[in-house]
Amino acid sequence: MKSGGSLVCKAIGLVIGLAIVVLIVKYPADSASWAGGAVHGVGVVIDGVVQFLRALFG
Repeated sequence: MKSGGSLVCKAIGLVIGLAIVVLIVKYPADSASWAGGAVHGVGVVIDGVVQFLRALFG
């Protein structure tokens, strides 16, 4: 049974995680703005799905 993934996948995940931490530490205001935009984007997607389902099953 595999318990993780390849070393390459773990290394890529570590690099991405470190990049996100550095981004948050060096540019906190920009990071907060981007996070707010992402939350707004998720809300828009959810609203779109709800409208689609209401139109489908109406």
